Amino acid sequence: MMEALVSVESILDKWNNEDDSLISILLDIQSEYNYLPKEALVTVANRLNIPLIQVYSVATFYKVFSLKPRGKHIINVCVGTACHVRGGQRIVDEVKRKLNIDVGETTEDKLFTLETVRCLGCCALGPVVFISNAYYSHVTQKMVGTILNKYKKSENA
Repeated sequence: MMEALVSVESILDKWNNEDDSLISILLDIQSEYNYLPKEALVTVANRLNIPLIQVYSVATFYKVFSLKPRGKHIINVCVGTACHVRGGQRIVDEVKRKLNIDVGETTEDKLFTLETVRCLGCCALGPVVFISNAYYSHVTQKMVGTILNKYKKSENA
């Protein structure tokens, strides 16, 4: 985890060790590792000279942060009202079946993490899936395998 601390140190330097930049610092760390390692939180608290509980409180308050490792590709399936009535839960179930994980879990190869969201802001296009900055609209169960394979193939190329 020594290399992680070097990256965290450079992120802290980027933000001039300012405690009012805590959220930005944590976002940068999350971007680097796809989660917030415990050692990183301790380093942040020490360098910013703030209590670890304050760093932990911010890290657990915002849904964007994760304290456990997540996959390279975060799969967000909308289960809000509009997507739900159009089959959003069936899409969740199909992703779970294809990847053999549950909501909130990550595949063993650390390629995918499955999450649900209440709204992605494009209700007329539901059910909607959002993966790695790409939206997929009017998703059907048959489309799930094709969508997932696109990301699996990009890893093998």
